[in-house]
Amino acid sequence: MFGRSRIASGVAVVVGVALVCAAGGGRVLELAAQSGQAPPPQTEAQAPQTSSGPPGSGTKFSLPTVPSNRIPPLPSEPILLETIDYTIRVVPLASGLERPWSIAFLPDGNILVTEITGKLRIVRPTGLDPRPIAGVPDVRVAPYEGLHDVVLHPRFPENRWLYLSYTKPGPDGTKALAISRGRFDGTALTNVEDIFVAQPWLGPKSGPSLGSRLAFDRDGLLYMAAASPAGAWQRAQDPNDHAGKVLRLRDDGSVPPDNPFVGRQGHRPEIYTMGHRSPLGLAMHPDTGEMFENENGPQGGDEINVLKPGGNYGWPVVSEGRDYGGRGYPTHVSVPGMEPPLMIWIPAIAISGMTFYTADAPFPRWKGNLFVGSLAYAHLERLTFNAKGEPSARDSRAREWLLLDLKQRIRDVRQGPDGLLYVVTDAMDGHLLRIEPAR
Repeated sequence: MFGRSRIASGVAVVVGVALVCAAGGGRVLELAAQSGQAPPPQTEAQAPQTSSGPPGSGTKFSLPTVPSNRIPPLPSEPILLETIDYTIRVVPLASGLERPWSIAFLPDGNILVTEITGKLRIVRPTGLDPRPIAGVPDVRVAPYEGLHDVVLHPRFPENRWLYLSYTKPGPDGTKALAISRGRFDGTALTNVEDIFVAQPWLGPKSGPSLGSRLAFDRDGLLYMAAASPAGAWQRAQDPNDHAGKVLRLRDDGSVPPDNPFVGRQGHRPEIYTMGHRSPLGLAMHPDTGEMFENENGPQGGDEINVLKPGGNYGWPVVSEGRDYGGRGYPTHVSVPGMEPPLMIWIPAIAISGMTFYTADAPFPRWKGNLFVGSLAYAHLERLTFNAKGEPSARDSRAREWLLLDLKQRIRDVRQGPDGLLYVVTDAMDGHLLRIEPAR
C-alpha cells in the first residue's frame, strides 16, 4: 500500500499516502492527486495514484461531486467482501430510499432514516415501512437543501425527544438552516418546534444553504455543524453570522453560559467554532470527548478537524485545496490564528458521514478506528490512530478503503447498538446496508 518516500519542501511524500509535518501544524494525512487527469477507476482497496509534489505545487484534477446516473444497482442478496482484518457480509436492509442522509437507532430495534427530499422513514425488521413518519416540519427541498440529520436525545427512552436539522423555508423565497425537536411515539412526531434557526436568513437569490450535521456530547450538549452557503463563503468568517460555524446548544436550543463567545459584542453566542466550508460529518471521540468534524474542501482539501472552543478553521481565507478556477489558497499554517486540520485528502474524496467504532465485538480489531463515507470515490474509509491519537501512516493497516466493489456513494455511516456498522447510499434508489462479519 505504501511506496518510496522523499522529503520535499518540508513534506514527507509517500506514493499512495503522504504524511505532512508542518511547523505548528501537527500531522496531516493526505491523498495526493494525479497530475493532469482524473484518478483512474479503483478496482480494489487502494489509494489513488499520486504526484511527487507537495500540496499547492500546480496539481490539477477533477472528481465527480454530484450523484452519478450510472450508479450500478445493488443485488438484493448479501454480498461477501474481503477486508484486511475480516471477511464481511454486506446485507441490504432496505431499498427505495430517496437520497437518504442520516441514520438513527431506536431502542426497539427499528432504524430511522432521513431523506433529503423531506421525509423521515422507519426501517423495521420486515423492511422499509411505506408510510413516512408524520409530523416532520415543512422542509425546503432544492439542490443541496432539504432534510439532513436525525439524532435522539441521550435520554430518549425517558423523554422521547428526537432532533432534526433541515433547510427551513421562509417568506418570499428566503431560507435558513434550522433544528427542530419533537416527541416520537413510534409512528409520528408531536410537540414539534424549532429550537434553533440560523441567522441571518438567506435571500431568495442566494446559493444553496448546503448541509448540516448534529451530535450530542457526553454532557448532553447539542452541536450543529452548519455549512457556508454556496457563493457567500465569506460568511464563515463573520462572527455575527451562524453560517460556516459549529454551534453548541443546550437540548432546548438555549446557549450554554461557557460558550466561547458569550457576552462578546458582535458575536453570536451559539458559535463554538468558525471558518467551516461544508461540514458533512460530526462525531465525538469516545475516549477524550473531543468533537471531530469533517468537511468538504473545494478542489482537494477535504478535512477532519478536532474542534477547540473559539477556534477558527480558516475557510475561505485558507485551505489545502484549490478553487474551481485552479487558484491555490494560503495553507492553514501560513496564516496566524488558523487551526490546522488533523487530516486532509488531496484529491477530495467528497467526505461525508463519520463515526468512531467503539464496540468490543464483533470487530475487535477495529475498536478505536474512525470510519468516514466517500461520495466521489464511492467507498467507506477506515482510519487508524497511534497511541498519541495521531493519524497512523506507517503500517499496512493504517487506512483502508472498503465497499469499493459496490460502487456506491456512501452518505452516512453509523455504529449500531449491536456493534455492527450501517451505511446509507446516496441515490434516488438509496439503500440501507448492514456490515457484519461473515461467520
